[in-house]
Amino acid sequence: MTAILSQSSLQDYVECARRFELRYLKRIAYPAIESEPALENEKHQQEGEYFHRLVQRYLIGIPKEQLDRLVNSDNLQRWWENFLANPDFRGFKDLRNLHPEATLSAPLGNYRLLAKYDLIAIQNNRALIYDWKTYRKRPRNEWLSARMQTRVYRALLVRAGAHLNNGKPFEPEQIEMIYWFAEFPNESARFTYTQDQYKRDSDLLAKLADEIQSASSHPPTDDRTKCNYCPYRSYCDRGVRAGDASQAEAEMEAEELFDVNFEQIGEIAF
Repeated sequence: MTAILSQSSLQDYVECARRFELRYLKRIAYPAIESEPALENEKHQQEGEYFHRLVQRYLIGIPKEQLDRLVNSDNLQRWWENFLANPDFRGFKDLRNLHPEATLSAPLGNYRLLAKYDLIAIQNNRALIYDWKTYRKRPRNEWLSARMQTRVYRALLVRAGAHLNNGKPFEPEQIEMIYWFAEFPNESARFTYTQDQYKRDSDLLAKLADEIQSASSHPPTDDRTKCNYCPYRSYCDRGVRAGDASQAEAEMEAEELFDVNFEQIGEIAF
């Protein structure tokens, strides 16, 4: 079976090879909570996942009135109303080329690179990648731009999206990635693409795949601030208590604590 890499596993690898090893190679279950207060953050994550399901059902044609009855918390109500009120999304029902929860994959060295998209919308000979975020703090565009998700999703659509474009591969300039924040509905982050950016991303992905394939050791990160929010910190003798979520929100440089949707352990099979 071909091993799979994703934006999640690659993000772990570039931030901390030790975390990558524990999560994807040794397949160790999460031994510690990521942030305090634990129950509040777990509830927020569950609401975020539920919001994604609501939007996905809406985009495949389930009537809004049916979905309204499934909204069962203040957060969900606010996010759902913000989504429905957004003028960019009102035309979705009229677009034939909507691909919610689309999955794409392509070879990457000895691996396959895989990504699951919240939505790919084909409009006016362009491909718009939408990703819904339920962050409590609006992150900086520079932070988002550097994330593996932004780089993987656009590059992979160039490589593997021809079937969405009548069999013709998309040019990088036809692609735009849009992060929509449910708490900040009028502050979307938009990232266009160029041929130069695609080459840069392709080179980086190939380099990371080669490194992962040939790595003989997986040292922990030198940036110990990331350990505060890592569920594997006790394995590296870097603390037991989780970091405070409010501090992570203030810094917005730690893990994606508030919209966590890690892929299942065992994603990489050797």
